[in-house]
Amino acid sequence: MIKFINIKIIFLAVFLFTTQCGIYKRSDVRDNPVNVDERVKRNIEEGRGIRFNLGKNNSGTFDFASSNEIWRASVDTLDFVPLINASYSGGIIITDWFNGGTENNQTDTRDLKITVKFLSNEIRSDALDIIIHERICNELKTNCSTALIESKISNEIKLAILKKAAFFEKNKTDKIVKENKKKRPKRNN
Repeated sequence: MIKFINIKIIFLAVFLFTTQCGIYKRSDVRDNPVNVDERVKRNIEEGRGIRFNLGKNNSGTFDFASSNEIWRASVDTLDFVPLINASYSGGIIITDWFNGGTENNQTDTRDLKITVKFLSNEIRSDALDIIIHERICNELKTNCSTALIESKISNEIKLAILKKAAFFEKNKTDKIVKENKKKRPKRNN
């Protein structure tokens, strides 16, 4: 019996909260402004609501990977190897192991894995961190050793990414300038 009374009380409370603590009033379209901003302003003045002013520029603005030149350049530069993880929001690209050639004794195989960490969206030399791991296995792949390596390859990859990103940025700027010239023809003085 107590459970049944509790359910009735909860139902009544939900009903009252959903109808704003009163009986539903029908409103006429002529009494309410059509413009959302005017309607919100009037509701706030009457004390019927609040507005979290997050700014008009924040709404609907998203950064996608295709608009970030350094991300596009990284994916384009690493297109020769399969990617395991390419997380734009996480700021990381990890390649699969790929064959980096044979080791000195010609029976061991050498595999490489490249990790690109994005530290900034700007096209700068310190915007990327390139990490290369090396895995050397015997021919049966039963005995493998993995190590982090420092090599010229990481600097070469970083340089290639930065050059390509600068190229993408220049093309984007040139395209914007060209579109603006079409919109605003030259004025004669």
